Amino acid sequence: MTLLPVVERELRVAARKRGTFWTRVIAAILALLIGIGFFILVENGAFGIGTAALGKGLFAVLTWLSLAVALASGLFFTADCLSEEKREGTLGFLFLTDLRGYDVVFGKLIANSLRGFFALFAVLPVLGITLLMGGVTGSLFWNSSVALINALFLSLATGMFISSISRDPQKAMAGTLLLLVLIGAGGPLADAALSPSGAFQPLLSATSPIYLFMMADARWPAEFWSAFAVNQLIAWLLLGLSCLLLPRNWQTKATKLAATQTTWRRRWIYGREERRGDLRRKLIDKNPVSWLASRERWQAVALWAVAFLFGLLFAIFVITSDKPGAPFLSFAWNWLSGVLTLLLYLGVASQAARFFVDAQRSGLTELLLSTPLTVHQIIRGQWRALLRMFGLPLVLCIGLQIAGSAVTQYRTGRQFAAMTVTAATMSTNAPVATNTVAGGNLRRTITKSASPARASHGITAAVVSVLNALTVTANLVTLCWFGMWMGTISKNSSLAALKTILFVQIMPWFVVTFIAMLTTVAVIRQISVSRFGGTGSIMAWYAVFSAAVSTTLYLAKDVVLSLWTRKKLNADFRAQASGVMRHKLPAPATPLPPPLSEPIAGIRA
Repeated sequence: MTLLPVVERELRVAARKRGTFWTRVIAAILALLIGIGFFILVENGAFGIGTAALGKGLFAVLTWLSLAVALASGLFFTADCLSEEKREGTLGFLFLTDLRGYDVVFGKLIANSLRGFFALFAVLPVLGITLLMGGVTGSLFWNSSVALINALFLSLATGMFISSISRDPQKAMAGTLLLLVLIGAGGPLADAALSPSGAFQPLLSATSPIYLFMMADARWPAEFWSAFAVNQLIAWLLLGLSCLLLPRNWQTKATKLAATQTTWRRRWIYGREERRGDLRRKLIDKNPVSWLASRERWQAVALWAVAFLFGLLFAIFVITSDKPGAPFLSFAWNWLSGVLTLLLYLGVASQAARFFVDAQRSGLTELLLSTPLTVHQIIRGQWRALLRMFGLPLVLCIGLQIAGSAVTQYRTGRQFAAMTVTAATMSTNAPVATNTVAGGNLRRTITKSASPARASHGITAAVVSVLNALTVTANLVTLCWFGMWMGTISKNSSLAALKTILFVQIMPWFVVTFIAMLTTVAVIRQISVSRFGGTGSIMAWYAVFSAAVSTTLYLAKDVVLSLWTRKKLNADFRAQASGVMRHKLPAPATPLPPPLSEPIAGIRA
């Protein structure tokens, strides 16, 4: 028998999949799109910065986006690869042979990592162009490439470990996400907590792939390679545990399963008996699909946890917004709120697709279609279940995002206005201590000219925050529609969630950002600062204009995708459930001969 026989079989299967080809094509196209945008900025001389600075900016954008994709690869590619085999009952057949745990683990790892590695390698040539633009050294390029490959491998190993001890797809994705957050942020946060004096001592940070990526341009290369060794040790330890645990927990005994269903886990998932009875009596007569899709409550608990994090982050931001570190806090709010919003998108997309994936696998879809329920009623039942579970926490999250965005825009506008007044005062050479008439009149004139800009900051903040909330709401609705359609045509919920996030959020985000960037460059070239009364005013107008353009493009995208997926669901849901898509039969190439009116001579009875 050849070494690792599962690897050869899985590679042959992965080579025939369309996703293996299209993943690297899409990654290369997106990288080229970002690169073209930066080249246009260089050609137009935007923002008054040179080619080297733009090359460094392009390198930072591509590498950080690649890091985010690499860390998320374990969620979509390996978090459900082994647990899916457990649910389908095919993993036991492999262990009936002389295969070992490492054969199965490394076979699945290599096959499911192809798309991630191909996508990363497709970005590296575009990333290498920044060496020609300047601002990026060869050591930074190669160290960053090593850090990205390390992050991808660690993420895949984390997903493989969680998949070896899990059975449910959503729980496997949630466990992978929690473990990745612990590995990526646990070490740096612990070092920050253990260094109250402000002198950051990176002791436990070496376990974080994010810290390793940030150390790519370190002054001492030994720090980078020591952190790389620690990351690799963690990744191989997780793979070793996967090989050790998989042969021992691939099956669940019936007695153990029955005992588990009557313990606190069942209460955690479905609630107490009174709660289950009340929910059944309340929903089953209205729409049985709504009852089936909203029985589990742990997804709603997870979303309430995200809403709590939103509220905690907003409270910290408001309390400390007047402190000396307010600009850093505004940046932290924008970054962390974006991460939490992405978690909301991921949770909604996964839950919207999960019900139809599980229903098709268990045969529930065909059973529902054999009842008097129509396709429209089934889809409406799923919508009611989503609103029942996620409606209130989503409203709370969007409200907190509106308030946080308004405070951030208002603080930023005031800072630019203060900078404008300070610059104008300094340019007059008026003494600060001497209260001359000319100096006082000049200061009052500057203050009066800046007061309309300051007064408009509140309106600007309100407009931008409302536009952002409108974009988030439209994206959530589109994710629900598209996720339900992906659930009907996908093999598992992880793949359905990946395709939903990719086609609804990631790819449109690149296109919208590219168009908004080009539009902003054109506006900046046409509008002068003096026409709008200073830097603070033009920044306020820039924020409103950028938000308006982005919101318009996002709403157009959401309307088109929502209408298309709604039409597909209502038209092809029954055909997808039966496994037969309706196709028009092609016309025959040659007309068939006419039927014989009389029997042929010689063969008459």
